Amino acid sequence: MTDPIASDPETPAPASDRRPYLVGLDLDGRRVVVIGAGTVVQRRLPLLVASGARVRVIAPEATPAVEAMATEGRIELELREYRGGDLEGGWYALACTGEPEINAAVVAEAEERGIFCVRADSAREGSAVTPASVDYDGLTVGVLASGEHRRSAAVRSSILTALRSGVIDSAEPPGPGVALVGGGPGDPDLITVRGRRLLGLADVVVVDRLAPGALLEELPNRVEVIDASKIPYGRAMAQEAINDTLIEHARRGRFVVRLKGGDPMVFGRGYEELLACAAAGIPVTVVPGITSSIGVPAIAGIPVTHRGVTHEFVVVSGHLPPGHPESLVNWPAIAQLSGTIVLMMAVERLGAFADVLIANGRDVGTPAAIIQDGTTDGQIVLRAPLGDIAARAKEAGIRPPAVVVIGAVVDLDPTAASGRAESEPVESDVAAESAN
Repeated sequence: MTDPIASDPETPAPASDRRPYLVGLDLDGRRVVVIGAGTVVQRRLPLLVASGARVRVIAPEATPAVEAMATEGRIELELREYRGGDLEGGWYALACTGEPEINAAVVAEAEERGIFCVRADSAREGSAVTPASVDYDGLTVGVLASGEHRRSAAVRSSILTALRSGVIDSAEPPGPGVALVGGGPGDPDLITVRGRRLLGLADVVVVDRLAPGALLEELPNRVEVIDASKIPYGRAMAQEAINDTLIEHARRGRFVVRLKGGDPMVFGRGYEELLACAAAGIPVTVVPGITSSIGVPAIAGIPVTHRGVTHEFVVVSGHLPPGHPESLVNWPAIAQLSGTIVLMMAVERLGAFADVLIANGRDVGTPAAIIQDGTTDGQIVLRAPLGDIAARAKEAGIRPPAVVVIGAVVDLDPTAASGRAESEPVESDVAAESAN
């Protein structure tokens, strides 16, 4: 019986029937010649440079991004037309111009020199095909679909989704240790890819109240979940007990994920936990998260900076009132800033913070907003002048977690143009989060 994949070497199969041979090229220190410098090349250059290739680009003009790579010394760039002989010394070539006749000439020269060549405008007419690829957790995944780039990209994306979700398990179980993972501002989709992957590998998860609870539903039944919630003005697991819990489980050979809301290093006591683990000889991995201080206002439509409006923003913890002997906040100096002030954990003492800012120079009419339960379906946004924000928040029953934004950027919110009264709570179907 004839092998259906085999073909007679004396009689090449038609181009439509040929199957590419997948191989990984070691281009480190080897010359790659790229003809063309448009958007296609702009997308492919970073991977070529990352492979260690010595990349030479030849084109009469280049995109700004390609020019920047040349200016930074990452590639060689010659602004001129392609000439026969330009592939000399090359190990691999890409024909990526917008002119089919030039691409055909590049492919022909590559054939003569025994160099594999990708033809961007007609994949089947080159001697190599660029796969739709992605790097994930130490793996490089490439997909080829006989030159059908959209199909390749779609399958690549499906594989990546499966890897991220754990449908395809790509990783070896980590050894004993602790990962401090920022869960983001509330919406479970806002955790980082790395954070979600490590969460899926955990033996134990020590979780905060503000961490996205929906992420826990994805955990296998074998995972032990430990509640380390700190409820404002209520019960709380002592920080020392949390530190001891992380160390104890890691010493028992387990991989522990400390899942926090926002970013673990922004008012999240993440560094305290890192120091405790380090002192006990426990390896720690830090996975930053989207901090609520920036992410919550952004999703509520309020940028903390905007060109021509503010060149600065400051994030302040509100867990201690102005004048408290343990407070490290210089409220007079903050009041004198012209930019945006973001207050975390400030609901209970919002009136005191507004008063001290106004007393030290902030205009009583400065736009302000408070965002409760940000990035969740229960998000509420309330706007009022600085002098009124505390009273309006109390009337509206605003409660933690909430983020307060003070400054001209509050008036830039697109919903402000909708005719809503600035002091009325506004519910949004996309929400924001609060204190880490």
